[in-house]
Amino acid sequence: MTEVSVAKEDAAAPGELVVLKSVNKHFGALHVLQDIDLTIERGEVVVVIGPSGSGKSTLCRTINRLETIDAGTITIDGKPLPQEGKELARLRADVGMVFQSFNLFAHKTVLQNVMLGQVKVRKADKKKAEANARLLLDRVGVASQADKYPAQLSGGQQQRVAIARALAMNPKVMLFDEPTSALDPEMINEVLEVMQQLARDGMTMIVVTHEMGFARSAANRVVFMADGRIVEQAAPDQFFSNPRSDRAKDFLSKILHH
Repeated sequence: MTEVSVAKEDAAAPGELVVLKSVNKHFGALHVLQDIDLTIERGEVVVVIGPSGSGKSTLCRTINRLETIDAGTITIDGKPLPQEGKELARLRADVGMVFQSFNLFAHKTVLQNVMLGQVKVRKADKKKAEANARLLLDRVGVASQADKYPAQLSGGQQQRVAIARALAMNPKVMLFDEPTSALDPEMINEVLEVMQQLARDGMTMIVVTHEMGFARSAANRVVFMADGRIVEQAAPDQFFSNPRSDRAKDFLSKILHH
């Protein structure tokens, strides 16, 4: 499903998909995003890394307006982020989001979770929504869990359902906000594997993560943040082997040598 539409959109409008210009955000006195300029190309996988409190998750959350910004602009596919109401709901459908916690509806089955947005927001026919949902559950490797409730699944399975739910909206871009940080170590790889496959399929992705292996293997570009700023950005090979800033060198020496 998704591959086809990704290819079609690429042909129609090459180039920039998500553009942040001079984006600033405060929480009280704390300046959490400082003059952020970032452009994400169609089909690009951008991994955002950096120390805790550097503004990575906030950056991710501003792109689908879960956090409002104080200054600057964010456009998606050439359109500025809407303020609220129906336009905002439509935008959120175009921007899939996968969180640390899976945010599935506990009282709905896995299948119902993946169908819900298609029916409610995209106004899809129930039969079509179900067929699409089953296809996507198969794609993320949990087709056999369709009739279970989220609480009956492992964390890794729940997160894969959450990915399927986001994909069901046929989004233009997928945001992942530390999607593996709440998982037990043995479940992390099963979620990263699904994300790797999405990357190979050409999905535009912005991924905030601590998983450096994923950043090395799946990213087209690594964006390193510290203290609310983008300190440097580079291709993974270049960033990991030869970081330019002292801040990045310090960060990498702490995490890669343990």
